[in-house]
Amino acid sequence: MNKNEIYDYLNKKNIKYEITNHEAVYTMEELSNIYVPYPEGNAKNLFLKDDKKKHYYLITVKGDKRVDLKEFRNKNNTRPLSFTSSNDLFNKMKLTPGSVTPLGLLNNEDKDIIYFIDRYFFDNNIIGVHPNDNTATIWLNPNDLIEIIKEHGNQVNIVKI
Repeated sequence: MNKNEIYDYLNKKNIKYEITNHEAVYTMEELSNIYVPYPEGNAKNLFLKDDKKKHYYLITVKGDKRVDLKEFRNKNNTRPLSFTSSNDLFNKMKLTPGSVTPLGLLNNEDKDIIYFIDRYFFDNNIIGVHPNDNTATIWLNPNDLIEIIKEHGNQVNIVKI
């Protein structure tokens, strides 16, 4: 799904969301230079694979949070983790670097990416993610986000990161 298909999909599901259009951003630092209405909901997404390239993971945390991959591995019983290549990102979610988002899981035909989202977002009831394109941010309730990902068929884990 591209950006417009994401909007259509959310509308068909009657999911309430708000859009902030902005120039293309590739890092959280670049995003910090742009006005966003809900900075507490800014999400950072890490697309990872294990050392055997058998399992893929998408982790979503607050934009300014650092993720210790060793600690994450130990808490969630994974093999050693590293970032994926841009080829893997495109092959698995049809995304390019800078556009990583949990909505990209809707493009994961094999439904083999395991999703982890920080419990933090559920305390604030807002999350901001790209609509499969880094020129906009969609603000929505994290429960709605989780529901569509589960419905799609990807495994979802809500954890404290």
